[in-house]
Amino acid sequence: MIRVLLVDDHPVVRFGLRTILEAQEDLTVIGECGSGSEAIRLASELQPDVVLMDLKMPGVDGATATAAVVAATSCRVVVLTTFDTDGDILRAIEAGATAYLLKDAPSEELIDAVRAASRGQTVLASPVATKLVSAVQRPGLSARETEVLGLVARGLSNGAISQALNVSEATVKSHLLHVFSKLDVSDRTAAVTVAMSRGWLPPPV
Repeated sequence: MIRVLLVDDHPVVRFGLRTILEAQEDLTVIGECGSGSEAIRLASELQPDVVLMDLKMPGVDGATATAAVVAATSCRVVVLTTFDTDGDILRAIEAGATAYLLKDAPSEELIDAVRAASRGQTVLASPVATKLVSAVQRPGLSARETEVLGLVARGLSNGAISQALNVSEATVKSHLLHVFSKLDVSDRTAAVTVAMSRGWLPPPV
């Protein structure tokens, strides 16, 4: 019997997951909770085989909770989320998640992923795998691009950045366009967030 802990801040979602999983003869839900901090406590207390983990939750998020659970227990973590951005995927995988699925996945795919994860097998939803490969293969930022994005993170406008670096505003825009392309984002805020999540940019002091 594969013992599962459900972690999602929406009770209706947990109810649906419990219904799907417990319809299988080899799966049983031994606990559920709605926050990352509760997940860490319950994983240590209940020692499930698999933790089905949401990413976006109040307080301690899913990636942080995943890292703590993996570090302190032998549980396998299956991330189940609506988010498939590069930053979210990389954070979860780096935290130690065994599988990463999207909430619109068919129930059969979810069940198979839980079984595979319990055996230590990695499972990535097809669109997630594509994004992960793309993110890993995509070149990092150049020194100048990192410098420009660092100034963006400090709240400077393109004009202020051009003055600080003694380059034209057009050059600053060109650097940012290259950054957007490499990070697969479309705005300055997302670029800073993704770069920080990958460790390419230090967090603001």
